[in-house]
Amino acid sequence: MAVPIHQTTSFSFDNAQHAADLFDLKVEGNIYSRIMNPTCAVLEQRVAALEGGIAGLAVASGMAAITYAIQTIAEAGDNIVSISELYGGTYNLFAHTLPRQGIQVRFADKDDIDGIEALIDERTKAVFCESIGNPSGSGRPNKAGRRGASSWGAGDCR
Repeated sequence: MAVPIHQTTSFSFDNAQHAADLFDLKVEGNIYSRIMNPTCAVLEQRVAALEGGIAGLAVASGMAAITYAIQTIAEAGDNIVSISELYGGTYNLFAHTLPRQGIQVRFADKDDIDGIEALIDERTKAVFCESIGNPSGSGRPNKAGRRGASSWGAGDCR
């Protein structure tokens, strides 16, 4: 079934109490399109169903998705391992922003599987590889990256 595109920034409320309950998160519903809207809700539900997940989250960009993913699983004192050949925005997030938040990022060459595995320890929360690196178009160490991540119980972000 085709879903309409809800092109709106705000939604109407039944009354002031209904609005207050929505903003206090006492009841579920649409408040403002930046937070959620019916079109995004359907997208999130359908992607979750396709991927076998329990929920999904639609965000505005790939960088938002990467930032959300890493900041959800890692905190100060944790680390992630990443290939060094990355999109510039991802590299800046990993090399500059995350370290300021106390999340260490350890870089390895994408072709050095042993080097990737050697950087994984008990505080590693993810092994990050871009499926197709931008701007080089190079690939990722798919099976080997997952092997190293799973052997330590870390996630495989790709």
